Amino acid sequence: MKHAFLDRYSHLESPVHRLDPRAKLVGFATLVVVCVTTPPHLYAAFVAYLGLEAALIVLSRLPWKHVLKRLLVVLPFIMVVAAFIPFFSKGGGSYNLGPVRISGHGLLILWNVAAKSTVSVLAVIILSSTTPFSDLLGAMEKMRVPRLFTSLLSFTYRYIFVLVDEAQRMRRARDSRGWSGKWLWQAKVVGHMIAALFLRSYERGERVYAAMLARGYGGGGVRTFYAYELGILEAGFAALVALFPLAARLLS
Repeated sequence: MKHAFLDRYSHLESPVHRLDPRAKLVGFATLVVVCVTTPPHLYAAFVAYLGLEAALIVLSRLPWKHVLKRLLVVLPFIMVVAAFIPFFSKGGGSYNLGPVRISGHGLLILWNVAAKSTVSVLAVIILSSTTPFSDLLGAMEKMRVPRLFTSLLSFTYRYIFVLVDEAQRMRRARDSRGWSGKWLWQAKVVGHMIAALFLRSYERGERVYAAMLARGYGGGGVRTFYAYELGILEAGFAALVALFPLAARLLS
């Protein structure tokens, strides 16, 4: 079992990788908050946000192919919903494309969703790709994030790989029995697989929880080795990532 779809490049050597995860959490969280509260007509501010993230990607030495690939995994789900807004929203004038009428206000909403989603997803990609997940959990513990939240994240990260392996074994077993998926009536096989995976996951969760209770688990937080310390570089990074977007928004 070897999967690294979340923090594949988190062990590279770069100035961003070496920073305390607490500084990155504060900086990127502030960036996302400033971005989602920016009015959609401040186009220069969004360009500044993307420019800052592009600079951080270069500084962290992350492969652009990796960043764009992960960005394209998430954004289509958002854009599929947002793409219909210009056709149903009213106001702000309209544009006729043959028999189709597109609302100007709807286009502004589409731009708003696309720009803010791109900036926010890029922030999460940079954070997760420059910090091992265990260190992120340790940083959250240091910042007094509720233990229930960090425990849920820890278990989700640990067992998502188990579920992926389980799904891959079920797919191999399905394909070895000659399943082709070319006919509509074969779709019920996928439904059976999803149901079986859900039941196996539920049973595994019950067994794991029973084993934890048998070993004295009492709802404690995540215990990880935390080897980072806050310093001048961390303070400068947090200030840059937090204050630069704020200044760009105020000056736009």
